[in-house]
Amino acid sequence: MSENPSDRDDRQGPRPPGPPMRMSRGLFGWAASIIIFVFLAFYLMSSAGQRRELTPDQFWQELTDNNIQELVIQASSSTITGKLKNSPGKDQPLEFEVNWHESAFNDAFWAELRASGVRYEIDRTGGALFNILINLLPWLLVIAFIWFFVFRQLRGVGGGPGGMLGNFGRSRHRVTTKEHTNITFADVAGIDEAKEECAEIIEFLKNPKKFQRLGARIPRGVLLVGDPGCGKTLLAKAIAGEADVPFFSISGSDFVEMFVGVGASRVRDLFKQAKDNSPCIIFLDEIDAVGRRRGAGFSSGGHDEREQTLNAILVEMDGFDTSDQVVVIAATNRADVLDPALVRPGRFDRQVFVPLADVKGRLEILRVHAKKVKLGPDVDLNKLARGTPMFSGADLAAIINEAALLATMSNKDYVEMEDLEEARDKVRWGRAKKSRMVDEKERIATAYHEAGHALVQCLLPDSDPLHKVSIIPRGPYGGASFSLPEKDRTNYSTKWLNAQLRILCAGRIAEEMTCNDVNTGASADIRQASETARRMVTEWGMSDRVGFIYYGDDSSRKTMWVDLPGGKDYSEETARLIDQEVQRVINEAYADTRRLLTENRQKLEAVAQALLKYETLDAAEVHALLRGESLDRPTVSDLLDAAHAGVGARASAGPGTSPSSQPDFGSGPLPQPG
Repeated sequence: MSENPSDRDDRQGPRPPGPPMRMSRGLFGWAASIIIFVFLAFYLMSSAGQRRELTPDQFWQELTDNNIQELVIQASSSTITGKLKNSPGKDQPLEFEVNWHESAFNDAFWAELRASGVRYEIDRTGGALFNILINLLPWLLVIAFIWFFVFRQLRGVGGGPGGMLGNFGRSRHRVTTKEHTNITFADVAGIDEAKEECAEIIEFLKNPKKFQRLGARIPRGVLLVGDPGCGKTLLAKAIAGEADVPFFSISGSDFVEMFVGVGASRVRDLFKQAKDNSPCIIFLDEIDAVGRRRGAGFSSGGHDEREQTLNAILVEMDGFDTSDQVVVIAATNRADVLDPALVRPGRFDRQVFVPLADVKGRLEILRVHAKKVKLGPDVDLNKLARGTPMFSGADLAAIINEAALLATMSNKDYVEMEDLEEARDKVRWGRAKKSRMVDEKERIATAYHEAGHALVQCLLPDSDPLHKVSIIPRGPYGGASFSLPEKDRTNYSTKWLNAQLRILCAGRIAEEMTCNDVNTGASADIRQASETARRMVTEWGMSDRVGFIYYGDDSSRKTMWVDLPGGKDYSEETARLIDQEVQRVINEAYADTRRLLTENRQKLEAVAQALLKYETLDAAEVHALLRGESLDRPTVSDLLDAAHAGVGARASAGPGTSPSSQPDFGSGPLPQPG
């Protein structure tokens, strides 16, 4: 009775795989038996031909003639074996054997044997049979080695994809079911559109008739594309947790081995097992390891191992039947290098872009990870989400974890907002080097440098609001000013870019105006300003002289033999014009920034002196200084001096002093610098 394909599609859950196809054991069993019999017969015949049988009378005669060299008496088998000194004939062997009755080994026998002076020993082991087995042991080991390492691999040629390579040709995938993972779509936040597309795949696998009613076809493959840390692998784990089907996961690098052809063999093995367990999902992580573009300039030739693996993937994906219900999900952050045959419709029908989360998405991600930690009442995750633009989901998870570690090391009962802000700065710029000894001149130059950044950022209306400024060394930087964007930017306006250029120029100009010298601390600002100005001219069409023409580097231009991503396709005159426009944009920003700082010299001095005193200022304190107000919070030195004074007063007052006469520092912890 034939099977209806539609009935097969309705089956839920994995189908148990059938027994693997094997070659018959009879051929190999008979071959092994014949080999063992031949070796045993050869050994017995050779052993029988090397010994001469003597009667008891002949044995006593040889013993009387003093012609016996040594004896071995087998007590268990009543047999005597030995070696003669002289053979009676040239063709006669020296070794002999005598069969005795057990009753012959009496006291008279042992007395005569001792009187003859012949050296003898008594063997109480298994006798001749034991000796045969001992001698056969090396041959048995050789046969066992041939059986397990040759015959079994030859048998694998007919029944397994590994063939002569054994397990090298078998797929190294991991099978995950709904019960094996505790990650669901509830644990994935900030990428709602990607979740919806993946949810459609799961719904199709669970209820295929719902889609087939209108003639819809199951997608062959889904390609997850996004920056590192955006949640591609996490989304795949959530799919495994949501889908009630087997989930085969493997990395692209697991297909490649030292042997040529192993990758293609593993691909065939993986897809064969997936078809046997359909409906199911195959997840290929980092598929760009084997899916790079084929052709000159990208590989060494048609016999490249990676190309064979890619060809096997292409054939397997395009060879699916519509009723197989096998969906391939792949993840990569380099979709631009994938082979066009791999990403065409019919193989990867969908390309799901997993972007960096916006403010709302970052807030949802922070809430998901914050469920695992104990937060204090002053924590504002919305403010933290605003202060983490361009942070990936992995970065946000690291912030929550680092904040929990900082609170634990400080013996706190919960995570406070200052722990989260310190964790954010640590994840992005590195750990604060508070114990680093900084030269006083370098410290002053850094204070004016950061004060220039903060002042210009507060003066320009088109820039992002200032969050805080610090001269505490962090990572490779001597100080930093932090902004708090009010929104995420997908497009950059000319006003905002010009404001950023002026903020970048402010640090160097402030140093030059106040210290009468410059140093290398502005190298990162110079690099960033130069890159921004050049992209404004060559890529974004923000120069009237250059015009609405793209002159940037095109990484997709490839020659037949070499890859020249930086090749220029414009004249030297145009290149000279581009350089002039880039220099004009930088010079205008530099001159305008110098004018702003000159007009606000007193404000620059106030912010710089406050940084030298407090090391860190938040936005409210900077704005207060710009309004001409003064800061009255104590410094670290003031707190330490007050603490030492309190200890000294209590020591001089003695044990009977009233507690009210002691300095009162408050019941809470001492204030800390920002």
